[in-house]
Amino acid sequence: MADLIIMDGRCPEENINAVIDKIKSLGFDVSLSRGSEKIIVGIIGDTRGLSEETFVSLPGVIDVISILKDYKLVTREFHPVDTRICAGSAIIDGKHFVIAAGPCSVESHEQMLKTAILVRDCGGKILRGGAYKPRTSPYSFVGLGKEGLAILRDVKMETGLPVITEVLAPEEVEIVGEVADILQIGARNMYNYRLLERVGRVSLPVMLKRGFQATISEFLSCAEYILKGGNNQVILCERGIRTFDSQFVRNCLDLSAVPVLKKESHLPVFVDPSHGTGKRDLVIPMSRAAVAAGADGLMVEVHPRPDVALSDGFQSLTFDLFEKLVKEIAPFVQIMGRTIQD
Repeated sequence: MADLIIMDGRCPEENINAVIDKIKSLGFDVSLSRGSEKIIVGIIGDTRGLSEETFVSLPGVIDVISILKDYKLVTREFHPVDTRICAGSAIIDGKHFVIAAGPCSVESHEQMLKTAILVRDCGGKILRGGAYKPRTSPYSFVGLGKEGLAILRDVKMETGLPVITEVLAPEEVEIVGEVADILQIGARNMYNYRLLERVGRVSLPVMLKRGFQATISEFLSCAEYILKGGNNQVILCERGIRTFDSQFVRNCLDLSAVPVLKKESHLPVFVDPSHGTGKRDLVIPMSRAAVAAGADGLMVEVHPRPDVALSDGFQSLTFDLFEKLVKEIAPFVQIMGRTIQD
C-alpha cells in the first residue's frame, strides 16, 4: 500500500510531473505539499491494492510511506509544518493566539455593532454571530437568515473585523460565503458529508466543530473530507462532548483533545469554552486552561445583555467578563510563546 511519495525538493519539475501523471493514470487524485528540502505527493483514494514498488524507482523519489489511518491529508506525515490560515486581518499560526467572539445569534445591528467594537478594542480578531441557527427545538429562535447576513456584512465594513458564521446546508454555502471570512460547520453537522464536500470546493477557511459524541479519529476523518475536496484551510474546534454528568456542565470540554490534535494533525485547533461548559462562570477558567493546553485560539460567546439573549444567554459573557477573560489569559498566552495580535 502506498499513500505518500517523498521526493527530493531539488528534483526537476519533470520528475514531479512524471510521478503525478503515474498516479492519475492509475485512477487516483493527487495532493501536493512543497517544502524546501522535500516534496510530498499524496495519493488520494483507496490505496490498499497499490504497491510501493510502483513508485520507489521513479527519478526523484526518496521514499514511499503508507498511512494506516482513515485520514491522510490532515496528518503530520503528509504536512509536517503547521498550517497557516489568513482570514481578513486575522492570522492563525503558531505565533499568534486568536480570539473569535460575539453572540450566539445575530439579533440586531445595534447588538452586533456594540459587540464588535468591544471585541476589537479588547484584542479580539474575529467576530462570531449566527445568522442561521440549528436548534434542538423547532420552536426556538433559529436566526434572522438573510437579514442576519446583511447585518454581519454591515458591521464587518464598519469595524474591519472578519466574520465567522455557520452554514447549515450545501445550497447555502454560496450566499453565506459572500459575507463570511470563515465558514463554520457546527457540531450537529460534523457528519453532514455533502456539506463537508461542498465547503471543500471553496477558497474560504472552514472551522469544523467536533460532534457531541465524536471520537478524535472520526473528527479528523470529517476534516479529511474537506481537504480531499481541495480546501486545506481548516480549523479544528473542540467544543465539548456529551458525558453522563449534565447537572453541573452542559458538555464535557475535552481539553486533552488539544495536544492530541496538535500532535496528530497540522491543522490549527480552537477551543469553544462557551458550548463546552454551558456555564458563564466556567468560561474564563476553561479559557485559561485551553491556552495552557496549546490551543491556537478561542471561540467565545459574548452579548451586551445575556439575560435577554434569544439563544444561549446562560453561557454568554457580559462585556465586563469578556474584558476580564482577555486580561486573565494574557499571561498564559505569553508563557506559551504567543501574542494576542496587535
